[in-house]
Amino acid sequence: MFDRPIVMLDFETTGLSPAMGERITEVAALRIVDGVITERYVSLINCGARIPAFITSLTGISQAMVDGAPRVERVMPELLDFIGGDTLSAHNASFDEKFLLAEAARLDLAPAHQALVCSLKLSRRLFPGMPSYKLGALSQQLGLVFRSAAHRAEADAEVGAQLLVHIARHLHGTVGVSPVESALLVSVNKLAAAKVPAFLGKYAAERKPAPAR
Repeated sequence: MFDRPIVMLDFETTGLSPAMGERITEVAALRIVDGVITERYVSLINCGARIPAFITSLTGISQAMVDGAPRVERVMPELLDFIGGDTLSAHNASFDEKFLLAEAARLDLAPAHQALVCSLKLSRRLFPGMPSYKLGALSQQLGLVFRSAAHRAEADAEVGAQLLVHIARHLHGTVGVSPVESALLVSVNKLAAAKVPAFLGKYAAERKPAPAR
């Protein structure tokens, strides 16, 4: 399915930006190997932050839940060790990575993931014309199923993992590549949508076996 393991990451947070003092409240990291989730790291997180009422309404994560959760000083080293040097993915990956980098920097830690893949950008480029690319709406349009409530880290990460596997199957079916290289996903992320079909056509042609003589 993929040429190397990919870790699908999802954070729940107190807001939109660590630069504005927002903190993480929950994390799920799911390792995908050969199209299957093989390992999970899931935890609520106590950052000593106040949980706004609208966040509790959206996610169901209360002040009492995070106050009783493991401290961020414990969670972040465990999370970074879990991710290791694997490729990292998330839906709207720049959002999750900026929180990962900010929380790691607070503790003088350095993430070691070698590449970042955004399933939102991939979906925009490979499935053009969808009414919405938000994870909940996109999952319905593609027939992917939430197994529990949305806006909780593990549920969102599970659907994100399903989406990434769906993308890999799409690339195998349309371009014929198998396994799907992380480098290909990164390259498609960086392209303008209009350039993707030609890029994939060239990519497939370059990897097509030469005819036997």
